[in-house]
Amino acid sequence: MLIEFKVKNFRSIRDEQAFSMVAGQAKEHLDTHTCTSGIKEPSRLLRSAVIYGPNAAGKTNVLRALQFMQAVVVNSAVAPPTAPTPYDPFKLSAVTRAAPSEFQVSFVQEGTLYEYGFSTTAERVEDEWLAENPLGRSRRLFVRRYDSAKEEYTWNFSAHFKGNRLLWRDSTRSNALFLSTATQLNSVHLLPVFSWFQRRLVVVLGSQTFNIGPTLQLLGTPEGKNSLLPFVREADPSVADVEMQRESLPMGGQGRMLNEMLMRGPGQLIFDQPTPNSPPSAVKINFSHNSVEGDGAVKFDLSEESSGTQSLFMTAGAWLNVLKNGEILIFDEIDTSLHALLTRFLVRQFHSDKTNPNGAQLICNTHDTTLLSAELFRRDQIWFVERKSDKATQLFPLSDFSPRNDEALERAYLRGRYGALPILDELAIAK
Repeated sequence: MLIEFKVKNFRSIRDEQAFSMVAGQAKEHLDTHTCTSGIKEPSRLLRSAVIYGPNAAGKTNVLRALQFMQAVVVNSAVAPPTAPTPYDPFKLSAVTRAAPSEFQVSFVQEGTLYEYGFSTTAERVEDEWLAENPLGRSRRLFVRRYDSAKEEYTWNFSAHFKGNRLLWRDSTRSNALFLSTATQLNSVHLLPVFSWFQRRLVVVLGSQTFNIGPTLQLLGTPEGKNSLLPFVREADPSVADVEMQRESLPMGGQGRMLNEMLMRGPGQLIFDQPTPNSPPSAVKINFSHNSVEGDGAVKFDLSEESSGTQSLFMTAGAWLNVLKNGEILIFDEIDTSLHALLTRFLVRQFHSDKTNPNGAQLICNTHDTTLLSAELFRRDQIWFVERKSDKATQLFPLSDFSPRNDEALERAYLRGRYGALPILDELAIAK
């Protein structure tokens, strides 16, 4: 479970910004909107959080920073030796264009609190460190820092750190993380940390980066389909069935079924590769709706369904798997193509022990102010971003304003009480 995330000098974020999932002292929705962390401190964490702010203020960059950290952890050890170090600083200041980008996260994995961080420049990983807190006592397992005067790294290892650390140290390139390299070389001690980044974080940032694979996997089994259909019917109750046709793409040509699909019209063909070693395939999705006269079901291509139905169907696998496995879902623009009531339905899945038995967490951003409700969110679950006069993103929680328990949050936000609103030229609009 995610506890806190900090980022500095990344895209529109110049100064360090901190995002926390630690539940505050408020008692409202304590049993539904928070859950036990499994450690002594912090004892309770939030099940969801939402970020508001105007366009181009940096909402997506806050989420993208966590995705960036995940990608560096998962991929740096297998990247080519000559590959550039991942680096995307705040470019609107000469001070930050070559300064390190810094990332730090704390989380609970397998009952242990971990704190991990690193910084990078265009040339190298500048520093990296990991601390664990298995028995209520924090201890640093390793610290790696680049000494610019000596042009080499200094290393410190804890006596508690198990394994062939000297081999792993000598195998770590300047453009790779030690965490990633040691895990690739079979570090059992670091595997839970690596696995948290690789398996516990599910990031959906825009349709171009979305992987429909989890939904197709659910649709491919009777048990998965039984969980998928009720979920899709939240968008369109008239959906009677969803079917999938799949054909492998042979080398050097298209298969017979694929040709027939294309002859009937491309509709919305999906090209999928279930596993890295399996052949790619073409997938056709058909939705069935009962006719008005009740004389049978009529089939529709996925492309003929509403935008909301398409959006919910394509992301359903991610939603259901996250809830089942107790993962962390990072979702950009959760309200895209969805009615406000459907978005509320998705958020509420995380606020119920029945649908969220394993402590899954949702972190999303949105422009839908109708979700700004004390009935849907606690005050410590709501965050804002705005771009200050120095053009840098600032992130802050609603709890900074100490709103009353009965305060109309949407009205107060739209009236500017919390900031984070677009600046409109009313004279230009009138023209």
